[in-house]
Amino acid sequence: MGTSEWVSTSMPYLTPRETGQSDAWGAETAARGRRGSQRIVHAGEIAAPPEIAELLGIGEGENVVVRRRVMFVDDVPCELTDTYYPAHIAQGTRLAGTARIPGGAISLLADLGHVGARVKEDVIARMPSQEERDALRTGADEPVLRLTRVTLDARDQPIQVDRMAMPGHLQRLRYEIKIG
Repeated sequence: MGTSEWVSTSMPYLTPRETGQSDAWGAETAARGRRGSQRIVHAGEIAAPPEIAELLGIGEGENVVVRRRVMFVDDVPCELTDTYYPAHIAQGTRLAGTARIPGGAISLLADLGHVGARVKEDVIARMPSQEERDALRTGADEPVLRLTRVTLDARDQPIQVDRMAMPGHLQRLRYEIKIG
């Protein structure tokens, strides 16, 4: 990616896609003449970390399903994304495995009857951990943006929490909000 920034919007990642369509990341990067890919480094059940348990409205230590990915633009790591699902939603589904999900996880959630109706996002800048620096190939003095997104269904129940870390100097987040 060099020194060019990556402008990202959240909406494509919140909307289910039709079967056979590429995932939102691949479509977004291709539309900009770039090549987006991802590597799933872990998927399965874990005990929920305290903050994730709180965001999902479950007890600390209860099982959740997590998918950990490294996102790439033109083979350069640009984002670390951990996505957490309540076990009662994701246990025994493709969300708990490392294989690619045709149309993406949001589409699979919709097929399972879990459609997002509202999203809360929180963005902070902070210094990366050593593990994040290594994975993102950044220097010790380069901050990351951490975006935490909670997706809630029509009953206001959390169905997914995303936690992303992105090199701050390469990112620009764009929000468009419909009022009324």
